[in-house]
Amino acid sequence: MLAKGGRQPRKPRFSRAHQAPLERDQLVQSRAEAEAAIADARKSHERLRQAVDLLPQGIVILDPEGRYVLWNKQYSEIYSKTADLFQEGARLEDTLRVGVARGDYPEAAGHEDEWIAARLKKLYEPGKRHEQTLSDGRVILIEERRTDDGGVVGLRVDITELKQREASFRLLFDGNPVPMIVCALDDEHILGVNDAAIAHYGYSRAEFERLKIRSLQAFDSEPPWTTDRSSEEQAARTWKHVKADGTLIDLAIYSRELTYAERPAVLLALMDITERKRAEARLAFMAQHDALTGLPNRNLLRQTVDEMLLHSRRSPEKVAVLMLGLDNFKAVNDTLGHAVGDKLLRGVAKRLRSTLREEDALARLNSDEFVIAQSGLTRPEDAVGLAKRLLEAIADPYLLDGHSVVIAASIGIAMAPGDGDESEKLLKSADMALSRAKLDARGSFAFFEAALDAKAQSRRKIEVELRDAIQHDVLRPYYQPLIDLQSGRITGFEALVRWPHAERGMVSPAEFIPVAEETGLINPLGGLMLRRACLDAATWPDDVRVAVNLSPLQFRGGNLLSMVTDALKHSGLPPRRLELEITETLLLEKSAQVLATLHALRALGVRISMDDFGTGYSSLSYLRSFPFDKIKIDQSFVRDLGANREAQAIIRSIVSLGKGLGVIITAEGVETEAELSCLRAEGCDEGQGFLFSKARPNVEIISLLAAQRGIDADDDEDAALVA
Repeated sequence: MLAKGGRQPRKPRFSRAHQAPLERDQLVQSRAEAEAAIADARKSHERLRQAVDLLPQGIVILDPEGRYVLWNKQYSEIYSKTADLFQEGARLEDTLRVGVARGDYPEAAGHEDEWIAARLKKLYEPGKRHEQTLSDGRVILIEERRTDDGGVVGLRVDITELKQREASFRLLFDGNPVPMIVCALDDEHILGVNDAAIAHYGYSRAEFERLKIRSLQAFDSEPPWTTDRSSEEQAARTWKHVKADGTLIDLAIYSRELTYAERPAVLLALMDITERKRAEARLAFMAQHDALTGLPNRNLLRQTVDEMLLHSRRSPEKVAVLMLGLDNFKAVNDTLGHAVGDKLLRGVAKRLRSTLREEDALARLNSDEFVIAQSGLTRPEDAVGLAKRLLEAIADPYLLDGHSVVIAASIGIAMAPGDGDESEKLLKSADMALSRAKLDARGSFAFFEAALDAKAQSRRKIEVELRDAIQHDVLRPYYQPLIDLQSGRITGFEALVRWPHAERGMVSPAEFIPVAEETGLINPLGGLMLRRACLDAATWPDDVRVAVNLSPLQFRGGNLLSMVTDALKHSGLPPRRLELEITETLLLEKSAQVLATLHALRALGVRISMDDFGTGYSSLSYLRSFPFDKIKIDQSFVRDLGANREAQAIIRSIVSLGKGLGVIITAEGVETEAELSCLRAEGCDEGQGFLFSKARPNVEIISLLAAQRGIDADDDEDAALVA
């Protein structure tokens, strides 16, 4: 409705005083809400700061212009040299420049602006990790990501210790002389190799990293870090790898799991043991084979024969062992030299092998002994046929270094199971059969017989008991007088060894002396008799000598001279009263050492006598090789001398020879008055034999000498023996 006067009515108006309280209330409310919001924001910010401070990594938040919004304690500690510049709103670029100026980033030296520009570029192109090295040597891993509003959230991790471990690993890995390979555990791809592996295998680094570890393995289908084996089993296993040129090598592989390029991996140390395996194979071969011929030795032969015997037990077939010994092989070595002898042995081995079947065993045992083992035999005649073929094959001449060499052999045969049911027994039986073949007829063969084993057992028993008797000083010298045939007086005694056995009585020297010579016991036995004889003779009258026999084997020991010297010194016996008797066989060796020893003994004043003159190898040249003091005529020329004109002529010649050389001639084995009369008539100097006396212990010798000198007049019987 229009107001009076045609004007519209005015709206009600409030006064200024009435409006002011309303605006103030609204402003207060807005301020309160803002302050509350700010308080909440501050609380949230503080909670955020507290949360990020708990993180072990350094955290920083930047706005789109690269200004600091938030950072935690770890971030400040990482960049401690510029931490005083960290303020909200400060620019990262400014802190970087200050840090560069303070030398906190040594990698920026000399190109500071370029380094800062590159760093800021990485800041605004985030997503990739990179590393930063500080002046104190720490290495920081940096990873940054953009936020939705264009800001940056950055992560800082101190990886100094990790880098040090990596550096140590690299030092041990890259510079290690042992080839090393790192493989992924999941797919076995090669992740890394060191220089030694590249050099050893011949692959380039790029070629290696395209391969799997199985690509290097020659035969094995499983990787060399199989977890179902212990570390000891793993290290003990040998692996075969193929090098780039196709060469096979043997390896011992040691493995250790690790993390490599953020992948589960395994480090392989590859020890090339190819040469060691070859050396081991050579040693194993040498341990079971003869070095000269390459044939199996005794150890391998025994294994082979035992296997043959095992199979033969399930069939009626027999196994034959033939032991073949070359006849007079030593003569080849002595005349043509050991080089020719070695070639002969190799030639024999080759011929034997060509004569045998592939499945037959052939071995070399000693210098000139071979063994053949053959299975599948049905009767002894099969072994005879084999023995004949072997002897024929060996008999053909050998042309060696321009020499035509002919050699023969003897064979001993043992058959299983009759002659033994295991290898050692068969070999022993064949050895005894070989000894019999050589004794009966060289160049032939002989079968083992039970009597041979009984004889061998008896010989072995003698050896054991003789060794014990020598050790316990059981053996004694007995003395047989040497008589001057013109005066009838005793001039000396020959010491003869006697063995008083507790069970068997007096053991004959014919039983144990050969055993002593075969086993080497002759040296201690001879030394024992020499010392005892000298001690006993030292108690006899000064004009009575003692004679001691020497074996040729005692000269080979090299200590005979010192043994004689010690015996004389210990007993006090003058050297002129000791006579050493040697046989002609010793001079057969024509050894300079033998002659030198004889001359040295004679230089001491010891007398040297040739025993058993006239037997076997007699030669007048021996009398020229050494000036003997005495020659003893063997008893075979004295026996029945009175009725044997030929023997008388020989005695007459030897006596005449002795007088011409100024050598005493002694006749052994004088048993009858007729023999004594003939020897006196021929002018023989001395006699020895049962006609005068048997060999007696020293206690009786003292009485005998006393009777001769008339000291003990009551001992007429002993005196009569000498008369």
